[in-house]
Amino acid sequence: MPWPLPEGWVVTGAAAVGDDPTSVRAVAVACSGPAPLGGLGELIVVAEEPGVGFGARFAGLSAPDPGPAIWSRPSTARILSGHHPAALWSVEAPDDRAAFVGEAEGLWLWAVLWPANAGYLIAESVSLRDLREAPDLTDIPCGALSPRLVV
Repeated sequence: MPWPLPEGWVVTGAAAVGDDPTSVRAVAVACSGPAPLGGLGELIVVAEEPGVGFGARFAGLSAPDPGPAIWSRPSTARILSGHHPAALWSVEAPDDRAAFVGEAEGLWLWAVLWPANAGYLIAESVSLRDLREAPDLTDIPCGALSPRLVV
């Protein structure tokens, strides 16, 4: 999840994909708060095994992965994932959202934001933290459940 959260942002849900809790293949965390250009923004971060398609679903893609064409152009952003820089590429998404994808530790890493101009948040200093490795994070601000996570 993004940590620290951007100023004024709250966590609005989490979801997992897998047959049972011991075989999770994808996780998503939703957050919302003030968008960089005004109004309310929403961000869903997904980490998943290749071929699952959870992040692609939020991005509005018909295929489960971004495809090889993504690597044919320069990356558009960088974030910190586990204290390591990770490159992100913009993905052609429906007009109502901005979508980015990259790779970290053998997993697809997706960042999908609504509305599309909330994508400027990725240009700011965003860091991701694996909550499994952060038992000290106990005071996470939470808000109402994101309807985007409800299937």
